[in-house]
Amino acid sequence: MTQKATFGGGCFWCVEAVMQQLRGVTDVTSGYTAGDTKYPTYREVCSGQTGHAEVVQVSFEPEVISYQDLVEVFLTSHDPTQVDGQGADIGTQYRSLIMYYNDEQRETIERVMQEMAPLFDAPLATELVAEQVFYPAEDYHQDYYDHNKMQPYCMAVINPKLQKLRQKHADKLRD
Repeated sequence: MTQKATFGGGCFWCVEAVMQQLRGVTDVTSGYTAGDTKYPTYREVCSGQTGHAEVVQVSFEPEVISYQDLVEVFLTSHDPTQVDGQGADIGTQYRSLIMYYNDEQRETIERVMQEMAPLFDAPLATELVAEQVFYPAEDYHQDYYDHNKMQPYCMAVINPKLQKLRQKHADKLRD
């Protein structure tokens, strides 16, 4: 039976591209969560006024990839120490966030963050959020990297993340 995980680490295109490479991940949907506006649009979220973060909701098979593995991949695929942004993407909509669905997930996140904290040069800024409404993003955001690999943003920002993923987590990648 599949389970859910939700991660926000800057632009959702980046996190989506990373998570889609993992064995045991069955679906990745870009969207928005942890805000105040019902059914927000991309334009509204980008304004920074809705409180939402760009996130991906991941469906995964825990017998193939553990929740702990997903959290570790997530924390090493972006800068979890940067407050309200990632690189040039600045604003609360780009904050580092993990939404948990139960106490077991929350405890796993806390443990993994504590274990990994010494690997970073600054304190982790990743926000832990109890389950909230997830709003799927517009269709043109789904599978963005797969459809736009030659776009400058994909080449400059996403490709290096995928290269880092292959170096650090080769054992977790799809064949």
